[in-house]
Amino acid sequence: GKRRDQVVLGSTVTVSEDGGEPETYHLVGSAEADPRQGRISNESPLGRALLGKRVGEKVTISAPAGTLSFQIISIR
Repeated sequence: GKRRDQVVLGSTVTVSEDGGEPETYHLVGSAEADPRQGRISNESPLGRALLGKRVGEKVTISAPAGTLSFQIISIR
């Protein structure tokens, strides 16, 4: 389908945490979330942070281990 220019529910988003290896997540509703399978809820901290963002943007979330910073590499 058409390339998405911003993250919406149902997007598959590839991010790099602090310049590390890219990781891909599929943004789903909370009922379908399964973080081990890369499916993260739109209500999770990362999911909420990513919604509405565009490729190249950085998002920062607070995690128990501290602040995590992710850059969006691609959206599909």
